[in-house]
Amino acid sequence: MKIPKQVLRPERLRQVPEQFSWVDQALVRCGFIDRCDARAAALYLFLVTVADAQGLSYYGSTTLATRLHLSMEELGAARAQLIAIDLIAYQTPLYQVLSLARGAARRPPRAVAATPIPIPIPVCRPGAAPVSLAQLIEMERKRAGL
Repeated sequence: MKIPKQVLRPERLRQVPEQFSWVDQALVRCGFIDRCDARAAALYLFLVTVADAQGLSYYGSTTLATRLHLSMEELGAARAQLIAIDLIAYQTPLYQVLSLARGAARRPPRAVAATPIPIPIPVCRPGAAPVSLAQLIEMERKRAGL
């Protein structure tokens, strides 16, 4: 049985804010969030929230670690994970939240110490169904000719 959707609190209906900080649904639909641990997801949420319309943020490592209750090592690992998944770019002190992959296969992320094996980037098309880990592994095996 399908539950009809209705706005529960019309006075709180979301609108695009002046500072632009909404999260792209492809984060879930394309499986990016499934490849993040909780610390990386928290860092991504923080960066998406504070970034400008170009995805840029200048928050320093000490401030980020304090605000997210992470050690500097945990922050570094979370940042490395988001870079490996290709969700952010980082060049001290600048972060850029990247657009999410859509339409065509993208090159694999560059190797990062925190990610010992390459992680396949999901291909996401608007309206596409989610892809399971088993399907991703099978696609990678076929691509590799195994």
